[in-house]
Amino acid sequence: MNTEPKRVMVIGGGIAGLTAAWEMSKFGIEVDLVEKASFLGGHAIQFCCKATDECQQCGACSVEKMLKNVVNEPLIKIHHSAEIEKVQSNKKFVVSLKKDPEYIDPAKCNNCGICFEKCPVEGALMRGYSKNNIPLYAICEDNCLFIKNKSCTVCQDACPEEAIELNKTGSLDELNVDAIILATGFQPFDATKKPTYGYGKFNNVITGMDLERSIRENGSGVRTSDGKAPQNVAFIQCVGSRDEHLGNLWCSQACCPYALRMSEAIKYKNPDTDITIFYMDIQNTGNNFENFYEKCKSDLRFIRNIPVDIYPMEDDRLRIRNMGEDDGLPVDEEFDLIVLSIGIMPGLDNRKLSELFGINLNEDGFFLSTDKLNKCTTSKEGIFVAGTAEGPKIIAASMAHAGQAACEAMKYLEATK
Repeated sequence: MNTEPKRVMVIGGGIAGLTAAWEMSKFGIEVDLVEKASFLGGHAIQFCCKATDECQQCGACSVEKMLKNVVNEPLIKIHHSAEIEKVQSNKKFVVSLKKDPEYIDPAKCNNCGICFEKCPVEGALMRGYSKNNIPLYAICEDNCLFIKNKSCTVCQDACPEEAIELNKTGSLDELNVDAIILATGFQPFDATKKPTYGYGKFNNVITGMDLERSIRENGSGVRTSDGKAPQNVAFIQCVGSRDEHLGNLWCSQACCPYALRMSEAIKYKNPDTDITIFYMDIQNTGNNFENFYEKCKSDLRFIRNIPVDIYPMEDDRLRIRNMGEDDGLPVDEEFDLIVLSIGIMPGLDNRKLSELFGINLNEDGFFLSTDKLNKCTTSKEGIFVAGTAEGPKIIAASMAHAGQAACEAMKYLEATK
């Protein structure tokens, strides 16, 4: 009888990958968690808490909790800054993993931040969004002067724990695993592809992701032009989603929940703020949606129309032109801040990974599930998909899907003993 311990590779360190890895470890399975970025948590770790006088079930705290679980679990080996180079399969999978140098030793780093403070080049040292990332800091090779021309060792010299070693080199590792879970997440829509909204050109036009990060870091959402709290805010829904001109016909599912919960959180802290939601239709935001939506309608103004153009005005205010709901005539309104509710796009590496693993993508570019009743299966035995790698989902749905993928992987491991 084969008693060799089973190993599973989870590719992607966002909320789905973290959940899948954690669930597998609870079964006593050893896990290799592979993340191409320097930090775990994906996009969701950047989200802020949207609680008012009660929890709004946005899921942000779930990400923090799961990240803490994973980094403290000895059965999970974390591979930061790592990408899949080659895959061979013959019952098991042999995966070649290209890993960037680990300039900061996680075993020595205590997250004191001295290196970040002392570094003379902005952007040469990156800081993660969660203290549960160990280490919390990472070297950006594109900006580091030592890596460019060996001219600076300030961060290395300043580290009291001697955790930084700038002379390190990368490696190419070969891992043998029994199953693989793809949890590679999504790419937020690039708002510059809707040029009439002026994102990147006009002050005070931001995305929902920008607002999430601002509130998480600063405790409140402010105007980018002057750092002041806005008095008149507009949310424009479905930016990048359900857009025939872009060929993105799917609903991203997450945009309505985060816009409505964020709006309620803003109103709770600043009751005098006027908030307008421009929308096509409102998607269900989860449990007790009917009561929540009724409250939103009493607190917020809803206009069932998606504006086409945004124009800059004096004092960095912004003018939106939309069509009146009753008569269809043009209506101009001014706002202090405009938030673009950007959608969920397929991951940038989906095409490459589909070719490496020999699995299919659907017509939208997400990983194709081969079973309509089991959205975790792929076109190749032993490879499963979890979270937004399979299609748009909110945090709770991504976690549930990842749990299901872990269960399916366990069934596969049992069947192939």
